[in-house]
Amino acid sequence: MATSMGCLVLLCLVSPLLASAVHGHPWGGLFPQFYDHSCPKAKEIVQSIVAQAVAKETRMAASLVRLHFHDCFVKGCDASVLLDNSSSIVSEKGSNPNRNSLRGFEVVDQIKAALEAACPGTVSCADILALAARDSTVLVGGPYWDVPLGRRDSLGASIQGSNNDIPAPNNTLPTIITKFKRQGLNVVDVVALSGGHTIGMSRCTSFRQRLYNQTGNGMADSTLDVSYAAQLRQGCPRSGGDNNLFPLDFVTPAKFDNFYYKNLLAGKGLLSSDEVLLTKSAETAALVKAYAADVNLFFQHFAQSMVNMGNISPLTGSQGEIRKNCRRLNSDH
Repeated sequence: MATSMGCLVLLCLVSPLLASAVHGHPWGGLFPQFYDHSCPKAKEIVQSIVAQAVAKETRMAASLVRLHFHDCFVKGCDASVLLDNSSSIVSEKGSNPNRNSLRGFEVVDQIKAALEAACPGTVSCADILALAARDSTVLVGGPYWDVPLGRRDSLGASIQGSNNDIPAPNNTLPTIITKFKRQGLNVVDVVALSGGHTIGMSRCTSFRQRLYNQTGNGMADSTLDVSYAAQLRQGCPRSGGDNNLFPLDFVTPAKFDNFYYKNLLAGKGLLSSDEVLLTKSAETAALVKAYAADVNLFFQHFAQSMVNMGNISPLTGSQGEIRKNCRRLNSDH
């Protein structure tokens, strides 16, 4: 008995190493079991707080998925997006894509506080964002995936990176594809991750040009369904109403499904960056049609692309730190 107990203790010590060896580090050093011994309830704690937040406000699911995306596209998935302004930090929250737009920070604070109470100094803010994005997706009817874990938190932020590297609603398709390729992501990732727009809302300011002056000739975007455009103009005037919100998928705005792609086929994508997936490239259009026809294929690709995105340049080992408060560096406490 003593020997078998001894083995168990030994296993506890080496199993994280084993896990990564067995899995051959398919996620660049991250692995789903990372906290199984250091904080066994970590995933449960995250899930329960995300579930409460989404029950209170369905839109929060989309907000938390977007938070992970806007984190990963700037300096990798390192929770740099969560840092507030300080003497040493110019916050990414003030960038063009994020200002008056990015949300969900209080939910992250709540998760972090619960994790600090359970396992002080153990679970990174970057991993919280990755888990919250997965849990949010599942809660509104989307696919489940195992989230590779073990990211650490950045010691800085980059407002320049936030302004330049995050794909924008009015970017051309080649620009969007280039921004993804810079992160090591491909065209399948572009089309599958755009399907995250099956949930969530967008501000009038993000698509106004499609309604009034798409190409500078004072005309609406010709790829936008005429009756849908008329409807959007009601709540998105030429000037004013910048923050008026519209669902990115007007058919099932609160359900994670493939209506986003079906809407594109009907000329009813909200953003220019959505509709161009169908109109500007045969390769992306073929994927739009495939996902519109097969929700399971979409779910499978979305889950894989979320893992791919979550693996952008993570800090691991002794790099970075595990923040105690996601809004500031440990040295700023």
